[in-house]
Amino acid sequence: MGEWQPGATVAVRVPASSANLGPGFDSIGLALGVWDRCRATVLATQGLEIVVSGEGAESVPTDATHLVHRSLVHAFDELGETAPAGLRLECDNAVPHGRGLGSSATAIVTGVAVAHALRAVRDGRQAGDIDLGAVNDLAARLEGHPDNSSASVHGGVTLSWSDDPAAGTTTLRLTPHPDVVPVVFTPGTQLSTATARAVLPAQVRLADAAANSARAALLVHALTSAPEHLLAGTRDWLHQEPRRPSYPASMALVDALRAAGHAAVVSGAGPSVLVLATTATADEVAGSGGEGWRVLLPGIPERGVVVENA
Repeated sequence: MGEWQPGATVAVRVPASSANLGPGFDSIGLALGVWDRCRATVLATQGLEIVVSGEGAESVPTDATHLVHRSLVHAFDELGETAPAGLRLECDNAVPHGRGLGSSATAIVTGVAVAHALRAVRDGRQAGDIDLGAVNDLAARLEGHPDNSSASVHGGVTLSWSDDPAAGTTTLRLTPHPDVVPVVFTPGTQLSTATARAVLPAQVRLADAAANSARAALLVHALTSAPEHLLAGTRDWLHQEPRRPSYPASMALVDALRAAGHAAVVSGAGPSVLVLATTATADEVAGSGGEGWRVLLPGIPERGVVVENA
């Protein structure tokens, strides 16, 4: 175990994500090309410095309770290490907070990746020489479900499962069909994931579970091989309807877009709306939101977290 060298610096950037994509509840994620960035520097003096710019700059804490820092500490604990006594984190956020685009997952992945990268540099390796499987596993445990965090770690489309959460998460990275174009509508309002999950029923009908499992299987096929089936493949029975009262404007937009033949879903826990459009329909979809919606065409990054020496 080496010594932390003052001035050692790593740079991490992590993409946003959309989870569920309709029927893939807590299992399917899609990386989106909106990036949070963090620069971490070991200081010669003791203490924690956190500087935040961009999204959340006015509201997130800048002390040890900051989610990036808390995740970093968890990662060092997992590695059997003690975090540097002096550390500066410069976080530049582009992922909207509380909109269902994985902002908490990006922060968690950032913190875990920073810890792994700093240890790599301390041990004489490149910052990017880290174990993405270990990053993915801890991020999923800290997040509580793997769909958002796995997409932020690996990019593309991810399919994740766990036989025993304590034993780890397994993730497959899938390559989306080149004609799939995500269009995101973000409202001005926020909704916490905890609030959105609180309204979900503890039990579902067997018929609904069967219908949902069929569509989840179809969704994977449509995303990777047959975009013409995206509308059918994004039908959900588990989570969107119970949450309808929590985001009526979002569900109204989903209803209108689906009635027009577009594969619209609530992004993650909402209230953003994701449309899995195609190269032929993306422009039409982007003009369908109306007043009060910010439209993003972020693309799907081929890779997730990027770690570099700085």
